[in-house]
Amino acid sequence: MNKFLICVIAIGLFFTACQPEGNDLTLISPDSAAVKMINDTSFAKHMSILASDEFQGRKPFTVGETKSINYMKAQFSLLGLKPGNGDSYFQEVPMVEIKSRPDSLMVFKGAKGSIKASYLTQFVAGTKRVDTMVNLTNSPLVFVGYGIVAPEYKWNDYEGLDVKGKTVVVLINDPGFSDPKLFKGKNMTYYGRWTYKFEEAARQGAAGILIIHDTEPAAYPWSVVRSGWSKSKLQLDEKDDSFKSIVQGWISLDLAKQLFKLGGQSDALLTDALKPDFKPVDLKLTTALTINNTIKKSVSNNVVAIIPGSKRQDENIIYSAHWDHLGIGEKIKGDSIYNGAVDNATGVAALLELAAAFQKSAQKPERSIVFVSFTGEEQGLIGSEFYAKHPVFPVNKTIADINMDMMGMAGKTKDIIVYGFGQSDLEDYAAASAKKQGRVVVPDPVPSSGLYYRSDHFNFAKVGIPSLFTGSGSDNVEHGKEWGLKKIADFYKEQYHSPQDNFDPKSDVSGMVEDVRLLFDMGYRLSNESTFPKWKDGSEFKAIREKK
Repeated sequence: MNKFLICVIAIGLFFTACQPEGNDLTLISPDSAAVKMINDTSFAKHMSILASDEFQGRKPFTVGETKSINYMKAQFSLLGLKPGNGDSYFQEVPMVEIKSRPDSLMVFKGAKGSIKASYLTQFVAGTKRVDTMVNLTNSPLVFVGYGIVAPEYKWNDYEGLDVKGKTVVVLINDPGFSDPKLFKGKNMTYYGRWTYKFEEAARQGAAGILIIHDTEPAAYPWSVVRSGWSKSKLQLDEKDDSFKSIVQGWISLDLAKQLFKLGGQSDALLTDALKPDFKPVDLKLTTALTINNTIKKSVSNNVVAIIPGSKRQDENIIYSAHWDHLGIGEKIKGDSIYNGAVDNATGVAALLELAAAFQKSAQKPERSIVFVSFTGEEQGLIGSEFYAKHPVFPVNKTIADINMDMMGMAGKTKDIIVYGFGQSDLEDYAAASAKKQGRVVVPDPVPSSGLYYRSDHFNFAKVGIPSLFTGSGSDNVEHGKEWGLKKIADFYKEQYHSPQDNFDPKSDVSGMVEDVRLLFDMGYRLSNESTFPKWKDGSEFKAIREKK
């Protein structure tokens, strides 16, 4: 075992710490003034404000954005944090808002007849092309399995296929969901994400892409797809969009089966796609769709604040959480404001609690601590994508990103979930801090949901920065694991991306507070070390970091 250096005994009961050598654990008293800054009262207050109707669902380009970013700026300023982007708390993110209005019916024609699919109930569609109108005309339909090109898994669903002018129909998730011998089994890879499938179809030159929705492999019901696509969508403002498919969208599983039948195929195609030698199937159908768009260009904002390090200011640890949600949209159960209490007022409240804790620390962190709240996460991780392309702080000097999103769905738990388990040393830091709370780190109980690829830390990982994303544990201290898993499942079924994700003044936030205290403990340890955490062998991000 390494030897400990006894270094600091703080005055009174405010703080107790032990500065270790190397990677030994930095001990922080649970009664310290810093840790006490993270508490139920202040956490719930931040949540209640951010998730109030006054903030109108916190959608970029709206009054909700103005209120959200100014609230964070005011809180960071009150705590004494410095602006993180030069002399500003804001990093401008140029974005385009596109409100797509597709035809109410999407028509599919074949030699034996036609099918008219209804908008929102059987299909959703939009475009990333910044044009007032786009047309998909007589586009042949081709089923290309999972729509994946993954050389490391010897998988290419597009091999030998020219899809220019065609519309590809693809399955959600990756083959490992149905066959544990393929890819990473139930652990979804990025190849399973809908964002990847749109990107790959565009790279292949497809005019259109339709993803087949299936609740279990998608990890959310059709209602989530519908609510997300019935509203305007945002993207980075890029000069050239000619490389993007004309139409992107989803179709229901039932509609897909109807299309297979009309094209003379059977439902066996769904399982045939699992074979590594699967070949694309021409469905002998064509489709057409016109989409009219209302376009608005503007600038949204990431919010950035910093506590400069006491010794190594050029090295930084980032805590991140997206501030945005879905704004005002389709009315569900009498409510049209998508307040986003869990998603993600919890993460922003955690960010502010952490800032208060680090400011109160008797011994200031040696490395700089950066707090970033991103815009446009709900629209495809836009704010973090922009930050990764235009980093405020050098990538090779960024020690880690610790991301917070949708916290505490199962209350106070004996465990804490690490999404993408096995990726980096950061989960070992998390395990050490969890142990101090009498808790354990566990992998995602539903790895097929691919949550590691669905929040802002992913864009840090893509540029090589070790990134940790923890989630609500499931083993509730009073009611057990089965109860906790049901609470999480109920949230995704009843509240996720709906107007029912509201703040309840009676809700118990103690589990969220305990999680934030854990993340403070591990971040404080990282801030006083000289070593850099690394990606683990087998991580797809290891080689990227080693090139920096």
